[in-house]
Amino acid sequence: MTTTFPEQRTAVITGTGSERGIGRHVARRLAREGWALAVLDLKADAVLAFADELRTETGQPVLGIAADVADPASVEAAFARMDAELPPVTALVNLAGIASPHTLFDLTKEIWTGVMDVSATGTLLMMQAAARRMIDGGHGGRIVNTSSITAYDGGGTFSKTGYAGAKAAVLGLTRGAARELGPHGITCNAVVPGPIDTDIMGGPLSDGRKASLSGGIPVQRVGQPSEVAALVSFLVGEEAGFINGGSYFIDGGKHMV
Repeated sequence: MTTTFPEQRTAVITGTGSERGIGRHVARRLAREGWALAVLDLKADAVLAFADELRTETGQPVLGIAADVADPASVEAAFARMDAELPPVTALVNLAGIASPHTLFDLTKEIWTGVMDVSATGTLLMMQAAARRMIDGGHGGRIVNTSSITAYDGGGTFSKTGYAGAKAAVLGLTRGAARELGPHGITCNAVVPGPIDTDIMGGPLSDGRKASLSGGIPVQRVGQPSEVAALVSFLVGEEAGFINGGSYFIDGGKHMV
C-alpha cells in the first residue's frame, strides 16, 4: 500500500533523557528536517528541559512527556497528549533501553524483568499505540526499533546475556510488526548499533576504552550518535516505503552477515 504523509506530522522518540544519548541526536535531526516531535523519557526533568531547548533551537513543535514505556496506562496517557497537542503521529523511534552487564548466573528474575520491560515490552506497547493512530489516520507511517549487535554476538563490550536476550526480542517484534502493518502502509525496521560513543556502556568512553573497542571493527573506531541518527532519518522518511522488516547494522563492519 502506497501512502502520503501528512504535510504536518509528528515523530515520537523514546529514550531522550540522556544528554549524550542517541535519542537526542535523532530528535535534533528530525526537528531540523521539519518534524514535530514528542520526546519521551522516564526522567521527567531531563526530558522537559530538552523539549524546551529543542523548541527554542529549531522552532518546531516539541512536546516533552515523562512516561514509562513499559506501563500501558503511561503510554496511553502520553499518546492522548500527542493527539490533543501535536500533528498526526507518523513515525515512531523506539530508543529506550537499559544496559545489563550481569553474567548468566548473576541475572536474577528482577534484573531480567527490568531489562525486558524497557527494551521489549516498551517497544511493543509503543508500537501498538503509534500504529493504531497511523492506521486510523490512513496515512501510513514508519517505525524504527533499536536492537544491538549484542543480540548477535551475545555481548562482550559491556552488556551481556540479559541485554542480548532483550535486544533479540526486539528483532522478532520488528519482523512480526512489519508483516502485520505493511498492508496499512506502515513499515517497521530495526537499527543494530555496535559500540557507539554514548554513556550506555557504563559511562563516557575513555580514549583507551575506545581504542580497545575499536580493535575488532574494520573502520577502527567507535560510532557516533549522529551517525545512527542519519540512518534513522532515512528509515522514517517518506521515500523509505519499500524498506520493511529489515535489520540495519551500524557497527563499522564489526558483524558481517
